[in-house]
Amino acid sequence: MNHQRTAAMKKFKSILILLAGIFSTLPAMAQTSEVSWVSQMQQMESSQLTLLIILAVVLGVIVLLLILMIYLMSFMVAVFKKENPELANEPSWWDEFKLKYITGKMKPVGGKEEKQLMLDHNYDGIVELDNHMPPWLVNVFYLTIAFAVVYFTYYSVLGLGKTQLEEYAEEQRLAAIKIEQYQATAVSSIDENSVVFDESASALSAGQQIFSANCVACHASDGGGGVGPNLTDEYWIHGGSIQDIFRVTKYGVPEKGMIPWADQLSPEEMQQVSSYIKTLVGTTPANPKAPQGEKLDPEQPIEEEVIEEATIVAEVK
Repeated sequence: MNHQRTAAMKKFKSILILLAGIFSTLPAMAQTSEVSWVSQMQQMESSQLTLLIILAVVLGVIVLLLILMIYLMSFMVAVFKKENPELANEPSWWDEFKLKYITGKMKPVGGKEEKQLMLDHNYDGIVELDNHMPPWLVNVFYLTIAFAVVYFTYYSVLGLGKTQLEEYAEEQRLAAIKIEQYQATAVSSIDENSVVFDESASALSAGQQIFSANCVACHASDGGGGVGPNLTDEYWIHGGSIQDIFRVTKYGVPEKGMIPWADQLSPEEMQQVSSYIKTLVGTTPANPKAPQGEKLDPEQPIEEEVIEEATIVAEVK
């Protein structure tokens, strides 16, 4: 009796040690998770946190009661088997379950029964036995067949689920929406620091239309200048980099009669017209105005960086 009680106590202690080990791993799991449960608890209100603690305590009590119940049942079974030797010889429910669904009834190895299981062939003295598959493996095989039938019926026969091609097309559609949203955000955030020289045909064509509609009165249709300076030579009053041109276009030069276009043109449109103005440098206007400002050094680092960045953007597009 004492021996059975000691064995039961050892089982109970083993279960408690196992549970303690599981709970001790929770902090490590929380640290490695993308959004830890600790940070989520810190964001909770006091009432929600109190309710969560009460639920955790109740759940803990239920778990302890279940463990105690299992311990008492195992102890009572051991006592009954001790008092009734006939029950001790009967297999437990776990033994029956394991025999029926997990291991199966295996024939003993050795003797005549082993010879009945031997196949006719052997390899270097190694003989193969013809044992049946264990029940768990047979059940898994049957489950795969059932899953295949349901899967084929759902996707191919009834057509309720999306095929791989349909899922791929849907992912492409969602990706295109995200790209449009990103481009819209990126375009709206263009300023004198992030502007780049856009040499794409669509951007230069849009820039030419904006220039023809708003800039020809002061700079002539070919950029040769009039009231405003000549945009085709190498002389610039306020700088000739794409950032400088964008800045002048955006904020204007009120003392020289150049109005700010930030309220009339979007950041993308100002980048387009600034890029088009860059393409006018080196062209030959019909009636060029005399040079104004300082001659732009074509070797200055900022210009090389801008051109290199614009080339990269064009290649990506």
